[in-house]
Amino acid sequence: MAVSTNRVPLSGLARKLVADGLLDETSAQDAYRAALDNKLPFVKFLVDNKISTAKIIADAASQEFGVPLLDIEAMDLDPDVLKLVSEELIRKHHAVPLFRRGNRVYIGVSDPTNLQALDEIKFHIGANTEAIVIEEDKLAKAIERAIEAADSGLGDMDDDGFDSLDDLEVGGGPAEKEEESEIDDAPVVRFVNKVLLDAIKKGASDLHFEPYEKFYRVRFRIDGVLEEIAKPPLALASKIAARIKVMSRLDVSERRVPQDGRIKLKLSKTKSIDFRVSTCPTLFGEKTVMRILDSDAAKLQIDQLGYEDFQKDLFLKNLHKPYGMFLVTGPTGSGKTVSLYTGINILNQEDINISTAEDPVEINLAGVNQVQVDERTGMTFPKALKAFLRQDPDIILVGEIRDLETASIGVKAAQTGHMVMSTLHTNDGPQTLTRLQDMGIQPFAVATTINLITGQRLARRLHPDYRVPLDIPPEALLDEGFTQEEIDAGVKLFAPGNGGADCPSGYKGRCGIYQVMPISDAMKRLIIEGANAVHLADQAAAEGIWDIRKSGLAKARAAITSLAEINRVTVE
Repeated sequence: MAVSTNRVPLSGLARKLVADGLLDETSAQDAYRAALDNKLPFVKFLVDNKISTAKIIADAASQEFGVPLLDIEAMDLDPDVLKLVSEELIRKHHAVPLFRRGNRVYIGVSDPTNLQALDEIKFHIGANTEAIVIEEDKLAKAIERAIEAADSGLGDMDDDGFDSLDDLEVGGGPAEKEEESEIDDAPVVRFVNKVLLDAIKKGASDLHFEPYEKFYRVRFRIDGVLEEIAKPPLALASKIAARIKVMSRLDVSERRVPQDGRIKLKLSKTKSIDFRVSTCPTLFGEKTVMRILDSDAAKLQIDQLGYEDFQKDLFLKNLHKPYGMFLVTGPTGSGKTVSLYTGINILNQEDINISTAEDPVEINLAGVNQVQVDERTGMTFPKALKAFLRQDPDIILVGEIRDLETASIGVKAAQTGHMVMSTLHTNDGPQTLTRLQDMGIQPFAVATTINLITGQRLARRLHPDYRVPLDIPPEALLDEGFTQEEIDAGVKLFAPGNGGADCPSGYKGRCGIYQVMPISDAMKRLIIEGANAVHLADQAAAEGIWDIRKSGLAKARAAITSLAEINRVTVE
């Protein structure tokens, strides 16, 4: 009997969905025909067009055909099994290899009746295949993970995107080819190059190459959160470390002590990216961490940093004072350097002499005299500061106050008519005041030299297209720190939504959260009287100074970030 041109024979799964009343005959026919016309898997078409849900289809398929249903989000994909199936087959059949048992490979699919997929994969890998049902939306994510893992592996990688690395400069000069001969393994070289480019494209701030007893992994820190992006074979750990050492002009033969270096990656004639490289011997090999130093970050305008208007006014007012100390505090990775460089760019005028002592000099600033601190050569922070004071400075920037000697010279410079800018690793303004006294600076000197302290954190921004509203009871909002007045006025909070491949986390970029604390006369009296950080914080609150938590809640209330993110980066 001839089949009508308006009807197509439905697959076993489509018939099952119709028989169970999950789809009507007409919708199934239309969807099946449209999927064929668009060359899409039937189940994918149903889910993408919201004709049915992935869970309903997966449950029906599992029950009807006796195929196990697996939550793929609860397992890690096996890189060795992924290598068995090419990217072409994975995309063509919308299937992903999961694991192997003897001569049988288990394949994740959303439609277990797609026997053609199982047979073709079986033919190519030379092993028996067996289907496991995966919910379509989770399968799509797993396929992208599998392809990304294969793309970042050491297999048959193409050279696309690597032409820009021909002019690679390392350690300030061209790479020496002779040094590379020892580890000139083309796949390793191309893998490292690809990882560097991927890190730049994804906006990573740090790269971690980590050897362990039974595996080796590469992680990126993106928007302040570490994400695993590749698991190269463990046997290549030493070659990857050696390649990075060659690029950063480090001693390839020295594996027992930490080393520091730099890589300059020339992406074009006008664009280059610097990497700060640190190696450290661990139990199972050398861990390498690379910090991306993007000069564009130093060119941010103050309005881009995320200060509230009244905080920005305090920042600028104290930045332009002719003398005193201007301190930025926070943990590692909280954006202190960017804040300082933003201030330096504002002050960088023809009639002002600015000198900086940094370890390391992360970003070159035209018109600023920058000194690289190097303990091995004897160029320490105190020695650099002493030299600056003999060179007619107006503004001195110290990368970090680490010890009493550096702090003492900085305080004396501030007392003798210079503006001194620096950072400390403390949590907020009040703790900075007590920390300096703990280091040995006299309370009177602390009270009379410090103009302003900015404590800060970085929180991930909600992607405006994928955020979803939250309904939180007033009692819970009070517990989080919102005031009754704010709740009465209306507090609307959002959580990150799943943006798919475009934005899986629901976050994109970061924003600053600040405590901008000028030192008032009342606070100076408390410092001289020996008040602790708690009393100083109470005084700051009484003066209307927002602490970091309050600033964070304001960002959540403005839908810039989520309450969960504020709880991650601040302390209640």
